[in-house]
Amino acid sequence: MQIKALNLSSSSTLLQNPNLKPSIPFKRSSPPSLAPPFHTPALPLLNLRISNHGSHRNRFVIGCVSGIQGITDDEKPEIGGGIGSDDPDLSLVCEVEKEEKVIEVKKTTELANQSIWSQMKEIMMFSGPATGLWICAPLMSLISTAVVGQGSSTELAALGPGTVFCDNMNLLFMFLSIATSNMVATSLAKRDKNEVQHRISILLFVGLSCGLFMLLFTQFLGSWALTGFAGPKNAHIVPVASKYVQIRGLSWPVVLYGLVAQSASLGMKDSVGPLKALVVASAVNGIGHVVLCSWLGYGITGAAWATMASQLVAAYMMIETLNKKGYNAFAVSIPSPQEFLQILAIAAPVFITMFSKVAFYALMTYYATAMGTFTVAAHQVMIQMYGMCVVWGEPLSQTAQSFMPELLYGVDQSIKKAQTLLKSLVIIGAILGVIIGTVGILVPWLLPNIFTSDLNVIQEMHRVLVLFFFALVITPCTHSLEGTLLAGRDLKFISLSMSGCFSLGALLLLLVSTRGYGLPGCWSALVGFQWARFFLALRRLLSPDGLLHSKDGNEYKLEKLKAA
Repeated sequence: MQIKALNLSSSSTLLQNPNLKPSIPFKRSSPPSLAPPFHTPALPLLNLRISNHGSHRNRFVIGCVSGIQGITDDEKPEIGGGIGSDDPDLSLVCEVEKEEKVIEVKKTTELANQSIWSQMKEIMMFSGPATGLWICAPLMSLISTAVVGQGSSTELAALGPGTVFCDNMNLLFMFLSIATSNMVATSLAKRDKNEVQHRISILLFVGLSCGLFMLLFTQFLGSWALTGFAGPKNAHIVPVASKYVQIRGLSWPVVLYGLVAQSASLGMKDSVGPLKALVVASAVNGIGHVVLCSWLGYGITGAAWATMASQLVAAYMMIETLNKKGYNAFAVSIPSPQEFLQILAIAAPVFITMFSKVAFYALMTYYATAMGTFTVAAHQVMIQMYGMCVVWGEPLSQTAQSFMPELLYGVDQSIKKAQTLLKSLVIIGAILGVIIGTVGILVPWLLPNIFTSDLNVIQEMHRVLVLFFFALVITPCTHSLEGTLLAGRDLKFISLSMSGCFSLGALLLLLVSTRGYGLPGCWSALVGFQWARFFLALRRLLSPDGLLHSKDGNEYKLEKLKAA
């Protein structure tokens, strides 16, 4: 049991942790008693709270606050009459609380003060384990593609629209991940642990609500949506794809709930949890595919059950990781209208950004599906390989979102240090892009039999290898730039630029498909889409009115933010 008294301004809004008991106000001049009389004081209240933290010893704590908004130093109230700073136990507790606050921002401050090469090393130490979060889902789909492709080309083709309604739709809800890590990192920059817990609680509610919606959608409208997506020429793959979507749809609530927990950990600059989740979930997924698909012969149905089970394991591990940090991952709060608008201010532009990405990938699969079974099977292999490679750049975006807020609008604001951090991210992105681009084309070129033994499918795969490389090589740098824009809350620009890229890319896809350019035409559109994103984000950050050239950063502070 932990009791904290917090100083608050009378004009401020109290964000309460849903696990805390109602506050009991008392006067600053009251006698030394734990049950003071109830009446309205003239000065701001001291709120008595009860919270449950299993990781701390039971103790009575008075929150140490250096200043109260709207009150001068001479007007600050004394703490609780007879419970003053002369109490040696209380003074020790206050010192511990101050030390905890210093430790929370120590990692960010050290990273900002290092040289560029030391900074790059620290970034790799954070983003390396964080890669586990991003490659988990595409790795599962890639395993499904490899195992299912050995049995049937029809089932391999059915994975195309099936993964659009599972993995690509999961990408659509990455706005929850970005909003969570951004809001958690911002709250930590303010050094307010209670606000962090409250942010997590309301975002968990949003994630659970979205998961329940997707569960109902896949179970009742999945077949109808797949029929419209595949078209009349591919009606034979709809029943197979429908089974896959409905089985994996059962895990939507847990997957999105775990996604919020994962993102909260990353916002706290902890990337070890996602790595553990990757290892365990991938092992469960691989064993499940071998047993259900290879040994028992369940094909695409067995692949769906194995993938779903591995996603549940990963979500559970992320929830437990968050609980071990002293936060309650099972505390769910319904956001107030004001809090919902604040979430919407971040999530709406991010949703538009993610929707543009998902819609473009879905359009590629749609046009490839209309080109025949062999073409869509080849596209399924290449797009899953692309998804597996492209997420290696996502941790750079996560690094920017976790470390940039403190430098842009935190207590230790420094635009110069933010510029140095961005240089490190871009250098790492350029090196990483060449590596993953090279590895990405070598696997389907030299080892195509891992995915399929059909020579017609392999021939289609080899036709897009060069385009695959150019689309992939630039993505890590793009993630670094876009992550910085997200950290700086330049959301209106990034949503508008992504929408523009999607609109032009969709027109290009329509043009190349009607002119009969085949699968290479679709991948040429992807190359243009990715490079346009890179140049637009780069131009925005280098412009004189960009967030990295703002003298005081006031234009991008949270209180100035409005929904796009």
